[in-house]
Amino acid sequence: MILRRIAPGELAAIRREPVDAATLAAAAEIVDEVRAGGEAALRRHAERLGELVPGGALVHDAAALDAAAAALQPAERGLLERTAARIESFALAQRAALRELAVPVAGGEAGHQVAPVERAGCYAPGGRYPLPSSVLMTAVTARAAGVAEVWVASPRPSPITLAAAGIAGADGLLAAGGAQAIAALAYGVGGPPPCDVVVGPGNRWVTAAKKLVAGRVGIDMLAGPSELVVLADSGADPELVAADLLAQAEHDPDALPVLVTTAAGLAEAVESALARQLIDLPTRETAAAALGNGFAVVASDLDEAVAVCDRLAPEHLQVLTANADAVAARLRHWGGLFIGAASAEVLGDYGAGPNHTLPTGGVARFKGGLSVLDFLRVRTWLRLDGGADPELARDAAALARLEGLEAHARAAERRLTARREP
Repeated sequence: MILRRIAPGELAAIRREPVDAATLAAAAEIVDEVRAGGEAALRRHAERLGELVPGGALVHDAAALDAAAAALQPAERGLLERTAARIESFALAQRAALRELAVPVAGGEAGHQVAPVERAGCYAPGGRYPLPSSVLMTAVTARAAGVAEVWVASPRPSPITLAAAGIAGADGLLAAGGAQAIAALAYGVGGPPPCDVVVGPGNRWVTAAKKLVAGRVGIDMLAGPSELVVLADSGADPELVAADLLAQAEHDPDALPVLVTTAAGLAEAVESALARQLIDLPTRETAAAALGNGFAVVASDLDEAVAVCDRLAPEHLQVLTANADAVAARLRHWGGLFIGAASAEVLGDYGAGPNHTLPTGGVARFKGGLSVLDFLRVRTWLRLDGGADPELARDAAALARLEGLEAHARAAERRLTARREP
């Protein structure tokens, strides 16, 4: 059996730790070495891991990125530009939905401003395959948010990765990966200045380093191996379900493909389809390993199936049922939701508009995917042109004394005196 069966009652929530203790400890050493040792330490780790040849260029500046884009064949360049435009269009619409706020309060006004950070570091993996899509998803979104300076980091950057960074409008690319790249972006080592926010998907070393630098910089999330849950009923096409599960499985041997269905017959048909489609799949070794992590749940009815999906709170949740819109409206916890047979998760991965950097391991219960929000600050302000409201000032003084803070109380009461002055 390719996908093991798990009964709904036996299912635990996906609450995988994003990084193990041993990796976190080893990453801490790398982060500390790069912070203390600067570019020499960064180069040492990048060369040790084969990311950089000795003496190789650590930074590709904006001119080099633009040159890489210009050197692309027209078809490839057009592909990247169309994808970037879709991502940008969605991100700009998100940004436009976030408005400045001003409300009247006693004596004046209060409100908030929505402002971008000044510098963003965007990580794009470069291990098994170059991932220009991740460059576009992160750097284009940062630019749409209004970030003034955007840096990309990616190990062993291919020409297509460099070109994607150029098309995204990056100011430079750091040719390093792993924990050392995250440390460089956070502390300003090897070319990029210290960034205010560091975002993007990566392996356990990237995740561990992001956890370590969080607080000094903002991060988007601690993402683990990728996940897809397909929620399907008896009307779903088993070949389509199998294709979507395999698309997720080929990401990584640790990926988690899951089928939740109300039809035992569909689970059997999907099993057969997976076996057939694996035969000539170039990435079958990786996909087969990931399918070994996955499972199928046959629920007694749609209510139980929805409850299973909510318990899992997966990164990607695909709804292949009758009345898919109505079923989707009942689901509460997901990173990205894909409604109906045409809305393939892979189309979201490759630039329909919404971001493909999404929460894993049940984190969708409290965090959404990467968006312009990760590059923005909501800052509040207060202006009391008419003087402090007496009731407000007295209440502030009383609360301060309840907390034993007499200087606070006196500062509030001085506003009462100032209000009486002509």
